[in-house]
Amino acid sequence: MIEVGEYKVKEGLYYTKDHEWAQVLEDGTVLVGITDYAQKELGDLAYVELPEVGKAVSKGDLLCEIESVKAVSEVYAPVSGEVIEVNEELEDSPELLNEDPYGNWIAKLKPSNLEEELRELMDAGAYAKYLESL
Repeated sequence: MIEVGEYKVKEGLYYTKDHEWAQVLEDGTVLVGITDYAQKELGDLAYVELPEVGKAVSKGDLLCEIESVKAVSEVYAPVSGEVIEVNEELEDSPELLNEDPYGNWIAKLKPSNLEEELRELMDAGAYAKYLESL
């Protein structure tokens, strides 16, 4: 884990400038979640509008929305693909993202252009440098 001030950045994941993370699993699917920075900026989460299973997304498309006591925030797809699973625990317990943003994912994607799109994402070191610039 890399620490940047009060924020933690988990190594081994890919990151977007919009503070989503992507984890490539052994079967080639991709878990998507929000970073520690994102959950701290949002504050206490009240609701996660999960995407529909079967939804096709392109990299950068709106994946879902998260509501906190402060605001509604959009979560964007870090890679293109199809939503094949959602973390239904978040429907009743959105605060899981506050408690462990890297241990709780939002959606699982079956990617359609993974190799190319991963090159456009940041690794943990690059994301940590990006956070330092904010």
